[in-house]
Amino acid sequence: LPGSRRTEVGRLGPRFDEALIRLRDRVPEIRVVVPTVRGVSTLVRDMARRWPTAPVVVESPEERRAAFAAADLALAASGTVSLDLAANGVPMVIGYDVAPLSRLVIGMLLKTDTVTLVNLVSETRAVPEYLGRNCQPGPMSQALFRLVEDGDDRAEQLAAMALTMERLGRGGEAPGLRAARSVMAAISSAPRSR
Repeated sequence: LPGSRRTEVGRLGPRFDEALIRLRDRVPEIRVVVPTVRGVSTLVRDMARRWPTAPVVVESPEERRAAFAAADLALAASGTVSLDLAANGVPMVIGYDVAPLSRLVIGMLLKTDTVTLVNLVSETRAVPEYLGRNCQPGPMSQALFRLVEDGDDRAEQLAAMALTMERLGRGGEAPGLRAARSVMAAISSAPRSR
């Protein structure tokens, strides 16, 4: 999942492919599926044709949902896709990088040690992140391998994902109903004007 914008795909795609090549060297039976979106699908398909991992690229919403449901592991760009993966119980490694100047500005402004939504919502650091200069194939491949090999890392991530989904409302009232109840509670507790 190298991103949904052309710059993300261009910057992350080759690094992700190299990380997956390294993982495949250790786990030869892996099959790579790359869910993408319309705006970058042509770019992703063109890049994927050159990747030694020979990924299957899927674009339609149905194919993306099926890919998430079937996945055992993911390497993804930072963003809301981490919640889609969490909702499907797919352990993940997150990678992201921006231009050097943007890196500098973000570094000065960032007030947290994590940017992954699962980590933020669950208040854990279960999902490994490789950001900026650290977004390199070797470390990302190692983290993916640990999720294949290490039941404890995988279990910790699955627990964080379950907590995230619980906190976001899975298994409870529908989000629209929760929102409506919140509005009604606020209205009923507000002082009445005469």
